[in-house]
Amino acid sequence: MSLAAALAAAPSRSRGRAHPESDDGPRGPRDIFQRDRDRIIHSIAFRRLRHKTQVFVVPDSDHYRVRLTHSLEVAQIGRTMARALGLNEDLTETLCLAHDLGHPPFGHAGEDALKEAIADAGGFDHNAHTIRIVTKLETPYPGFEGLNLSWEALEGLAKHNGPVAHPSWALDEANAEFHLELESWPSLEAQIAAVADDIAYDNHDIDDGLRAGLIQLDDLLDLPLVERHWRAIREREGELPPDKMQRALVRDQIGTMVGDVLAETERRVHQSGVQTTEDVHAARLQLAGFSPAVAEEEKALKRFLHDRVYNAPELVAVREEAIRVVANLASAYRADPSLLPPEWRADDNVQQVRRIGDFIAGMTDRFALRRHEELVGPVELPDRF
Repeated sequence: MSLAAALAAAPSRSRGRAHPESDDGPRGPRDIFQRDRDRIIHSIAFRRLRHKTQVFVVPDSDHYRVRLTHSLEVAQIGRTMARALGLNEDLTETLCLAHDLGHPPFGHAGEDALKEAIADAGGFDHNAHTIRIVTKLETPYPGFEGLNLSWEALEGLAKHNGPVAHPSWALDEANAEFHLELESWPSLEAQIAAVADDIAYDNHDIDDGLRAGLIQLDDLLDLPLVERHWRAIREREGELPPDKMQRALVRDQIGTMVGDVLAETERRVHQSGVQTTEDVHAARLQLAGFSPAVAEEEKALKRFLHDRVYNAPELVAVREEAIRVVANLASAYRADPSLLPPEWRADDNVQQVRRIGDFIAGMTDRFALRRHEELVGPVELPDRF
């Protein structure tokens, strides 16, 4: 199965970087998208993902996912689909690895708290903050701010969830410096990266929910997608221990969802008549995704995860404490910016508030907890999650 090569992002046709760079020096035989990927992997923000929440905050087991392992799993799924479709694997991998760089400590709970804490300075959005990190906050190069990623990488990250009708201040700033055509659909590589994210967390959050004891395997059998695979595994393998059944279930569901996306993406591409990468942007519809039948099953799975895992009483209690921690940190830094390291201070009030948002968003879970204990007081988190 392979899409026409004309639909794949080609390094030789890249729109380049905001800051032109020379190829002189010991850079090695890498094209522009391979360098993008490597810049993400070697970034400080990427390393910090190992101590940032995926679902569980500072869990008592090393076996749960964190943002880093989630990003690696998304990249594996995205690369597989890109290769099968004949798309650019390096660009797809870059987008998968970088898509969660902008998450603050404590996941979506931390984001909600930070959004409210700096609302008077434009608020906070983790996707826009990813762009801010790679264009402003990471500073490994002497000649410019940011990682100076290719236009294709920035465009894919900016439109991680499709066209952006109302960009936040952070995304507006980046777009003003390097026009990313926010109103159109991104490349097929970016669309595949977004679907890979859904596939990864749908299935791996089931795995972690089971491991944590928030749900049982039997609880999942009301979901058509799960029940169908459950039956197939029992028929194929016979009676399995629960841990083997759990892993087989997650493995088979990922395979089914990947196969469905490949077939449906081929169908949409052929039906739409797109012939070039420019046509993909101009199509103004999502070309990569689930078939209608699997999309409905995937929505049901998401609803189950929200009801039974993300909104489990144990995790709600953790989220409430995480929100308190982030809100208290923001209040402390706003009341006394001298508590910030010197390089994070600003003369302008709006810029200072945004810099406080930048500083807190860059924290790992454990650093945020430590700073709260130093500046505000004790933190009370349940032992397990």
